[in-house]
Amino acid sequence: MNAVNVDPAEVAKFERLAGRWWDPDGESRPLHDLNPVRTAYVAARVPLAGARALDVGCGGGLLSEALARAGAAVTAIDLAPAVLEVARLHLLESGLQVDYRASSVEDLAARSPGAFDVVTCMEMLEHVPDPRSVVEACARLLRPGGRLFVSTLNRTPAAFATAILGAEHLLRLLPRGTHHYAQFIRPSEMAGHLRSAGLELEHLAGIAYNPFSRQARLVDGVAVNYIGCAVKPA
Repeated sequence: MNAVNVDPAEVAKFERLAGRWWDPDGESRPLHDLNPVRTAYVAARVPLAGARALDVGCGGGLLSEALARAGAAVTAIDLAPAVLEVARLHLLESGLQVDYRASSVEDLAARSPGAFDVVTCMEMLEHVPDPRSVVEACARLLRPGGRLFVSTLNRTPAAFATAILGAEHLLRLLPRGTHHYAQFIRPSEMAGHLRSAGLELEHLAGIAYNPFSRQARLVDGVAVNYIGCAVKPA
């Protein structure tokens, strides 16, 4: 595996959450609430039925299963073995098919370039030492005309107040230390990563989340969470 772009502390952090990943009221509660919005965003921009899709940093498989339910042939990768085991076990309950693999995206890109119509990388780039490397590997994995979907946190005071002070310290929706402000990614930086990977940014939107009503929706402002779509030119 490409150990250079893996933070063992980040892997261990998510390993500790593995047992309750599919608990909608557990530590992954915000991911459960955001998942329908993320899935709808992807489905509105690519036909998922029959598509070859890759979910990078899949965790316990929330998005992976949603893509499979929409008809995609899904491969999903992560570097946390305990989390992948939970994802595989949940397939017994859902009855869906997902090919879960323990792999870095860089390693998979070296083995299977151009293999996918759709690549998703949600809430993962802020947890790796070199997000540009991940984006470039995602681009290599796409066929010409394929699309990459990314979501992450903007590096703004509003994001710090919401995702760290609010979610981790005040409301305790997430364990303390889940996020590090210095690793948040500004949209301009994301656009630069996409350009250097040979991708063209098609769309960017913010995601607003109300932790009290547990409602998430797309918005114009990208000051906190945002999601984007980029295409690999044919």
